[in-house]
Amino acid sequence: MAVRTRFAPSPTGYLHLGGLRTALYTYLFAKKHEGTFILRIEDTDQEREVDGAVELIFKSMRQAGLNYDEGPDVGGDFGPYIQTERKATYMPLALELVEKGAAYPCFCTKEELEQRRAEATARGETFKYDKHCLHIDKEEAKKRMASGEPFVIRQNVPLEGTASFDDLLFGHVEVPCDTLDDNVLIKQDGLPTYNFANVVDDHLMAITHVMRGTEYLSSTPKYNLLYEAFGWTPPIYLHLPVVMKDATRKLSKRYGDPSFEDLLAMGYVKEAIINFIALLGWSPGDDREFFTLEELVEAFDSKGLNKAPAIFNMDKLTWFNSEYIRKMDFETYLEMATPWFDRVLKGRNMDYRRIAELMQGRTEVFNRIPDMIRFLAELPDYDIELHTHKKMKTDPALAKEIIADALPVLEGVTDWTEATLHDALMAHIEKSGMKTGTVLWPVRIAIAGQQNTPGGFFEIAYLLGKEETLRRLKDGLERLKDV
Repeated sequence: MAVRTRFAPSPTGYLHLGGLRTALYTYLFAKKHEGTFILRIEDTDQEREVDGAVELIFKSMRQAGLNYDEGPDVGGDFGPYIQTERKATYMPLALELVEKGAAYPCFCTKEELEQRRAEATARGETFKYDKHCLHIDKEEAKKRMASGEPFVIRQNVPLEGTASFDDLLFGHVEVPCDTLDDNVLIKQDGLPTYNFANVVDDHLMAITHVMRGTEYLSSTPKYNLLYEAFGWTPPIYLHLPVVMKDATRKLSKRYGDPSFEDLLAMGYVKEAIINFIALLGWSPGDDREFFTLEELVEAFDSKGLNKAPAIFNMDKLTWFNSEYIRKMDFETYLEMATPWFDRVLKGRNMDYRRIAELMQGRTEVFNRIPDMIRFLAELPDYDIELHTHKKMKTDPALAKEIIADALPVLEGVTDWTEATLHDALMAHIEKSGMKTGTVLWPVRIAIAGQQNTPGGFFEIAYLLGKEETLRRLKDGLERLKDV
């Protein structure tokens, strides 16, 4: 059997991380079995559609490297791949179900349904459609439909027996039919609901394996009843556990949890995100953690999936990201870091390559770079107590003396490079008889204004240039004048 899988998002906004993981697993499964991976846009819920969301889905899939073989913008033999463009397909098939007795037109108004729902709630019951319109004579129903009276088409779920399906992860799932509701298949606007469109499209697109979230476990028995009514062979199902923010809450955009686009904008590396997402609910069977997308295809096995919900740990993602950045080719790092350098240093004559050399091993996420190098653009308003360092045995009084002695030495440096700065100041330290750290700590505080910096005094002084370095040292002396 030639494997055909599909990722079928709704265009309701950015690609959230649970959706990205579903797309990734669906892609990996198809490629592992040398099959076809399809993108289908399920846009029948027009009220929830967000302008531009379809293009965002295309963009996110490309950025993630999940290149689909068939889809709205690449074509294929089973299109259209956008459900609203397939509208003419669904009604004839729904009417076929009506003729078979597996569905029926329903003329109940919204107000009538709301009243029955309120009555059920008052009785302490869960509302379930009571098949009120099932008993309307077929010919009468046809006349009412033809007259333009608003209607929907509902699935006629049997009152007895069971509905079931088999899942690669959850095994055999079976539910009593009398617990299932008569879902709406075709809405008043003539568009199908997800409950109908996904069955029709999966069959017509020859989808062999359906991978989606466990939230669809309870609905899938009803989908199989539709397959049975049509006489179609259902696909093989694999329902994926949800991605959780913590033990009690699903990951959700409405709570401010990041989307894939958000993470990219924050400076997470796409390869790190994909690698991390792959391990949310799947294990390769050993302790290996780092994979390229090609290596994931090779390693992926649905037997490694876990039934338990996966916890999205932002700290773990950040660690993954930092590892990817450290292993990154330097030129790639420089290219990716430059826009973040520009945020605070644009227009200043700074050696970006040298900053990148100092920063690559310290960068966890690219959006943290500006705060780490902001001191290069402007000296922070620091407390002189920063000069106190127990190990170096320095304090503000000693710092005042050290800076005053170092100033003329640095003023005499003509070739302002790290090497010449190092040689000049180290010769001065040797003459002074002081320990190296005792001298370097206060002069670095004076030109950086903070304890933690990428690089030491020589690197920072080189980046700042002679004029700014000397200005900051003099400012440091001024701060210490009353000590």
